[in-house]
Amino acid sequence: MAVRDLDSLLSEPGVQGRRVFVRCDLNVPIKEGVIRDTTRIDASLPTLRKLTAAGARVIVSSHLGRPKGQRNEAMSLAPVAAVLAERLGCSVDFADDCVGASAETGAAGLADGQVLLLENLRFHAGETDNDEGFAERLASLADLYVNDAFGTAHRAHASTAGMVPHVAHAAAGDLLRGELAYLNRLFEPERPFLCLLGGAKVSDKLGVLEALIERADAIAVGGAMAYTFLAAEGEAVGGSLVEPDRFDDARRMRARAEEKGCRLLLPSDHIVAASVEAADASQTVSQIPDDALGFDIGPETADRYADEARAARTILWNGPMGMFEVSAFASGTEAVARAVAESEGLSVVGGGDSLAAVNQCGLGDRIDHLSTGGGASLEYVQGLTLPGVAALDAAAEGTS
Repeated sequence: MAVRDLDSLLSEPGVQGRRVFVRCDLNVPIKEGVIRDTTRIDASLPTLRKLTAAGARVIVSSHLGRPKGQRNEAMSLAPVAAVLAERLGCSVDFADDCVGASAETGAAGLADGQVLLLENLRFHAGETDNDEGFAERLASLADLYVNDAFGTAHRAHASTAGMVPHVAHAAAGDLLRGELAYLNRLFEPERPFLCLLGGAKVSDKLGVLEALIERADAIAVGGAMAYTFLAAEGEAVGGSLVEPDRFDDARRMRARAEEKGCRLLLPSDHIVAASVEAADASQTVSQIPDDALGFDIGPETADRYADEARAARTILWNGPMGMFEVSAFASGTEAVARAVAESEGLSVVGGGDSLAAVNQCGLGDRIDHLSTGGGASLEYVQGLTLPGVAALDAAAEGTS
């Protein structure tokens, strides 16, 4: 892959005095105007600091939420400007739109090393529609382009793909480049290669399951998606969430795993309750009764999965093992998180819930790579083309 990196852009053609459009992922949780988690802002800082230190005139853009092409003040990026300024240690101007007079005036008025944050890109339908005219308007604000938003790299949007052909030079920021470097290591992993996959539905992970069966030594399945596999094999799962229309897929993947020598691991015990509200009365069972639902893997399964993680040389984890946000159903996910952190192998964790679980356990600094893009990372490890990356690749080939 020929994607140009930020350092090459800094050296050739250079950025001092030039306007650089930086697509970040600043889609942070905001409640009543207060940012609840600054992780994504912090992740954007290395690239922005490099650019400002080199004298670039930095134009930062992002989406926030899903305003569906309409202006929604609850999804304004205005609160982000203050936090971004604090983190960068410099003033950050804010344009109340991402195109038009305010954006154009703000971009034209930048001095070397200054930063402008544009309003939410998705206030315009042209962003998600990848409208060429809208992409050209964004591109007209700057001389150079940097994509540092891996979390949206799997979207063919105006700011991630459409505007790239309309700028002179384009590059990947440090965050995006780092994501690709770690995820590329999963294509030729050091073995044993363990994948831990959780979440609610088999349908959400079908593609990645099929792809990883071809490469992994073992796939440990948790979360509600495990019940579809178990039910497909005729095991009692009580009232647990299942997808009957995916039973054939589950059996097919089981057979393919056996054919490829990939061990597909399923829970052998469960933490169950009559409902979420009855969590205080939860119990551990090997077979789920008809009047109960499974909410977490049981301790035997947690120990088995943890042993697999400690022995692995490469680990990919995406999706919690149970409803970890409820303390009675958190033990399985926490046990897996500790084992992944203790492993001496390469560990890559992606997906918002998995990251939240790792951070909830205070183990984030013991994971080799915390991926900022759950959906993007899953698509990438399947070998699918990410439009945002493909656009940078094409731009690099066009200037080589």
